[in-house]
Amino acid sequence: MSNQPTGICGAGLGLRRSFIESVAADPPGSVNFYEVAPENWMRMGGRNGRLFRSLTERFPFVCHGLTLSLGGPAPLDRAFLTELKTFLELHSISLYSEHLSYCGDEGHLYDLLPIPFTAEAVHYVAARIRRVQEILERRIAIENISYYAAPGREMDEIEFLNAVLAEADCDLLLDINNIYVNSVNHGYDPTAFLLALPSRRIVYAHMAGHYVQAPDLLIDTHGAPVIDPVWNLLGTAYEAFGVFPTLLERDFDIPPLAELLDEVGTIRTLQQRTAQAELRLRHG
Repeated sequence: MSNQPTGICGAGLGLRRSFIESVAADPPGSVNFYEVAPENWMRMGGRNGRLFRSLTERFPFVCHGLTLSLGGPAPLDRAFLTELKTFLELHSISLYSEHLSYCGDEGHLYDLLPIPFTAEAVHYVAARIRRVQEILERRIAIENISYYAAPGREMDEIEFLNAVLAEADCDLLLDINNIYVNSVNHGYDPTAFLLALPSRRIVYAHMAGHYVQAPDLLIDTHGAPVIDPVWNLLGTAYEAFGVFPTLLERDFDIPPLAELLDEVGTIRTLQQRTAQAELRLRHG
């Protein structure tokens, strides 16, 4: 595990405006922590701003960024990072993560694009991650992304990811669904990929659903329930690495809160099952 205490544990849920009032009025006991994209909340005022503040005063939160563009050619946005640092400190948010990707050049695209899997790109993005950590005065986590092409590839995805983690000396936000999606789209063994990760760097994980465009083309939409093979992969991760905090993401076609909480409950069940199995092994 990472040497950075995050203050989070158990099962989490990505907080969305569509159900913030329900969560604030009657916080679900099954949710141990929440996640937001800071870009969507840093300048939020009015009722939603007050509701958000009331929740960060009561529950652990993490932030998952969308626009930093760690692999992009444009200079890092220092003004944004300064504002972000203030926001994280104001709300006592223990952990900030970003995608191992880029999303624009002097302007933002509405997609997360893959960084070329090259040694040059490893050095470039690792230096930018280290600079972000210096500005924020904290370790950050990077997330393994889904991708649909790998132009200029000199190494495999797992080699690239591990090289960036080592050179940047940062943590990992492990997206289980992205491993599964990429394994189908690019024809690799998801379990082998998972087991090649440095478990000590995992600070928490994402679970989400995807869209089946074709048998060999999955689209990472966060707009559907998690499917059984992805749940099974999470169980494998727990068995291999021990239980770590895990959060459910849902960004599109958001169902009633009760349905999301059912999936959060599945995370908790897997965590409890793994913990009980470890106890039985220890005590014979």
